[in-house]
Amino acid sequence: MRIKHIILASAVLVSVSSFAQKDELKKLKKIYEKDEIRGNDLAEYKALVNKVEPLATEESDKIYAAFYKAMTPVLESNAIDQTMSQQQIQMAYAKLVNPKAISDLVTGLNATLDYEKKSGKKVYTDDINETITAFKPVFIEMALALADAKQYKQASDVLYGAYQLDKKDQDKLFYAASYSVNAQDFDKALEYYTELKRLKYTGEGTLYFAYNTTSKTEENFGGNKTLRDVAVKAGSHNKPREEKIPSKVGEIYKNIALILVEDGKIEEAKAAIADARTANPEDSGLILTEADLYLKINDFDNYTKLINEALAKNPNNADLVYNLGVISTSANKLAEAEMYYKKTLEIDPNYFNALLNLSELKLRADEKYVTEMNKLGTSEKDNKRYEVIKAEREKCFKSVLPYLEKAVELKPEDDAAKKTLLSVYNALEMTDKYKALKAKQ
Repeated sequence: MRIKHIILASAVLVSVSSFAQKDELKKLKKIYEKDEIRGNDLAEYKALVNKVEPLATEESDKIYAAFYKAMTPVLESNAIDQTMSQQQIQMAYAKLVNPKAISDLVTGLNATLDYEKKSGKKVYTDDINETITAFKPVFIEMALALADAKQYKQASDVLYGAYQLDKKDQDKLFYAASYSVNAQDFDKALEYYTELKRLKYTGEGTLYFAYNTTSKTEENFGGNKTLRDVAVKAGSHNKPREEKIPSKVGEIYKNIALILVEDGKIEEAKAAIADARTANPEDSGLILTEADLYLKINDFDNYTKLINEALAKNPNNADLVYNLGVISTSANKLAEAEMYYKKTLEIDPNYFNALLNLSELKLRADEKYVTEMNKLGTSEKDNKRYEVIKAEREKCFKSVLPYLEKAVELKPEDDAAKKTLLSVYNALEMTDKYKALKAKQ
């Protein structure tokens, strides 16, 4: 009898604990669903989260306990004092939205979505989808800030978390892979690129732009043509234009191959490119990817063969010829690269990247000129040589002016183009043009 009494007492204790946990979940739900978090609400919410999590035993209770915990940073962000300065508000957000918090948020939200789909009871599904939509821009801003600070691994983690929340947004997975490469986390990059390959992701699309007549700057409407057209029709914008986003398939396979090469898996890398070309026979970019692979392993015969194949296939494809210039630059074949960039501009005189890359290529000679000039003495012979080099240097600067000026005309908001053009104006003592461009910064 005594044994039965102990078991019964234990059962009563479990029951009491279960009721307490249900009561705490109700309190959490009540605070969570408030329109505005005030006073001690946040402190009470966090205390309840810490209390209920270890007590949860049933599946639903575990799911919702984890959900409320994951949503803590969201409630904290909603409670930020909006009367503070913009800088203070941004700093407050930065403390809350970090890679660990995002990882917990992803886990908690996805688990809740899966559970509610399985149970057929949509308690928070719509709310979660709204949260995902609201926080995606925050994740992007955070990833960019981390990347600017060269914290590429953290930037990758944030974007991968954003992708986990919305797997239709595969662009986030692509950029997470790119940041993993920058972080030299090649295992993670290979995992993400392989997933993109499985998903048959291309990244192709169209960006829509229009000139804001108030701010006097061109605005990027992303892939939203309707919104751009509405703005133009309303008169707030004009000069609409479109920009095609080329396929990223070649880059994905290229990076898979290069990571495999880095791991010493040459044959696997070749097989990956072969598979890619079989699956995408019309993608000329994959010829370049294969060429780049052979360049990486110093197989110049196959490299040359593939370059000629690419040219024969699309002699007037500006993107293809431009990419040949990029590959030649990487191979330090600068004369060849210059030829390809000039050929690109013959096909498309407004090819911004070709204008910029050709300028950079030509300006590489400046280091050689400056080094020699600084070594010269003050003898008559040295002075004559100085004047010769000075003339050659000015000739070099003048040769890039048309390309840089065209680039800045095409994209006046591009800092790299403007800074380079300002440097050339300064070197050529073109004071009026320097001041005019400087005033636009």
